[in-house]
Amino acid sequence: MKTKTIVLVHGMLTNPLCWEKWIPYYQAKGYKVLAPAWPGRDKSVEELRKNHPDPELPKLKLDNVVEHIANFIQGLDEKPAIIGHSMGGLVVQLLLQRDVAVAGVAIDPAPPAGVFTTSFSFLKANFPAINPFLLHQPVMMSFEQFQYAFVNTLPLEEQRAAYDRYVVPESRGVPASALGAAGKVDFNKPHRPLLITAGEKDHIVPAVLNRSNYKKYKGPSITEFKEFAGRDHFVIGERGWEEVADYCLAWFEKVA
Repeated sequence: MKTKTIVLVHGMLTNPLCWEKWIPYYQAKGYKVLAPAWPGRDKSVEELRKNHPDPELPKLKLDNVVEHIANFIQGLDEKPAIIGHSMGGLVVQLLLQRDVAVAGVAIDPAPPAGVFTTSFSFLKANFPAINPFLLHQPVMMSFEQFQYAFVNTLPLEEQRAAYDRYVVPESRGVPASALGAAGKVDFNKPHRPLLITAGEKDHIVPAVLNRSNYKKYKGPSITEFKEFAGRDHFVIGERGWEEVADYCLAWFEKVA
């Protein structure tokens, strides 16, 4: 890979702590690894929860996140490779349109505007965050909602440990704005190499939706797809995360 810098972009309902296993793992392989927080997320999980409901949080929209991460990347010494999870995966797709990175991986990404599925699991898992009657209120996902949406393949004790360690309040404005212009991807525009991944057992972003996202891309630019068998949405933090991290790095080294 031509760059030695990797930027990790977290998704909704988490902060950069979700990358705590990936950062030293890639650093040990000789990379500079950075995990910038979304606006307002540069606080501990405990502090973010204590501040709930934060009246400023609902003002956060997807374009605020994209601009914030783009500005962070443009301040680096070299173009990085970028990896994003969930809504952070959509951020990666949007950033590649700006040519700010050498390549990108979107892990189980939230769908761009216009890419949709009516599957039951998608609708059930996403409704708490996109309830149109509560857009003015931040959302704190319950443990039961997190169980179904993120960690449905894990035993109870691991589900609870992940929830207690990583989950924070979220702005409903982020997913709501992703449905419009802020979430629009130009699938015909040339872009740096992109890998989209899916988890076979993912409820909140089903594999069929990731595949539809991938198939929207046209033209000669490198766009590839990988489905991880037996995996749910929280592939970056649960047992076996190393397989995903290794696959991403090997892919970067192949295409970039």
